[in-house]
Amino acid sequence: MNPARRLTWLLTSSAASHLGDGIGKVALPLLATTLTHDPVLIAGLSATQFLPWLLFAAVAGALVDRIDRRRAMVVANTARAIAVGTLAVLVAAGGMTIWLVYLTALVIGTAETIADSAANALVPAVVGDGSLDGANSKLQACEIVGQTFLGGPIGSLTFALFAAFPFFLNSAGFAIAAAVLLGLAGTYRGRGEAQPARLRTELADGLRWLRGNALLLRLVVVAGLLSLVSELAQAQLVLYALDDLRLSDATFGFFAFVGGIGGLLGAGVAPRLVRAAGRRVVVLGGILGCGAGFGGMGLVRSPVAAAALFGLFAAAVVAVNVVLATARHTLVPGELLGRVLGVWRTVVWGAIPLGALLGGLLTTALGTAARTFAVSGLAMLVIAAFAALALRRFPLDDKSDSAVALQHQEPGL
Repeated sequence: MNPARRLTWLLTSSAASHLGDGIGKVALPLLATTLTHDPVLIAGLSATQFLPWLLFAAVAGALVDRIDRRRAMVVANTARAIAVGTLAVLVAAGGMTIWLVYLTALVIGTAETIADSAANALVPAVVGDGSLDGANSKLQACEIVGQTFLGGPIGSLTFALFAAFPFFLNSAGFAIAAAVLLGLAGTYRGRGEAQPARLRTELADGLRWLRGNALLLRLVVVAGLLSLVSELAQAQLVLYALDDLRLSDATFGFFAFVGGIGGLLGAGVAPRLVRAAGRRVVVLGGILGCGAGFGGMGLVRSPVAAAALFGLFAAAVVAVNVVLATARHTLVPGELLGRVLGVWRTVVWGAIPLGALLGGLLTTALGTAARTFAVSGLAMLVIAAFAALALRRFPLDDKSDSAVALQHQEPGL
């Protein structure tokens, strides 16, 4: 099977998965608001969804270097389909509590650590000699289109019609994603799996490699800080929309729809921006755009203006993610990619639960979610300045031997 066809199968599976995920990510917080309006408990749902990345991301990364990555995605998506399907039945039966919502989010998040780690590690093998920037951009586009451009509106509308409906659709999306992957021919094991090693040793190998690469180490710190600070506000988005902007359950998803347009735009222009201005400019400009978007949302009360600013944030963060994904695929050896990605996700996605809980406490202290957005935006501008200093000596676009050598010097920050 040629690389273009392999990428098509992967993109199709990702599209189905992200569509179901997008429906669920809007419906879950809406379901939570029918049970509580406590900012800390609402933030706790977001923290619970991402807690598995803090606890299991490194282990998941090591596992996907030992097993067939396609099969790992099939099993993980099947598990998510079963978990969300069970939730749908419970919602339809009227037996939900906030703690059952938390439990479901935890199960879904745990399976997601395997599915997403395997998908990211699979990209270089699927693309072959093709463009990694282009492939990562298309995967980002699938995520944005599925999760916000389509999933958000569908999730909010179907929730308003029948609370269990979006969760049945979410389950179907994961099931289709698993079935589509069966058409991706070939074996996709990490190249290092033939050498038996204890899991602890493999995890240490990934951490040791990351610590020895000065450029990627700095990038993971910047990404972790951005993740932490952005989640201060993201975890409060449903309260911001319902309480500060006075949107209804049905219109909440259309607020996210505009963010999806922005994210899709960011995925589309990122490769062009990289070619025109370079990866450093895209990363730093993207972080500044994130700060401007969330900071502006904290100052406006117009739903139209707020949605447009959310679109700016989405476009900027997707552009940054495209560059970071390409940096990982370019710098990390294929046999270590899963393990290094596991460490990366432990730091970056593991920061999300902490950011979510801090955001809930901040909203409680400040009185409104809008003020939390303003604080988050200001903090991202500070991160942009830090990133400019941390990356100033690294030629991100230079493929020469001297650039590679520089990347492996002085691993400390």
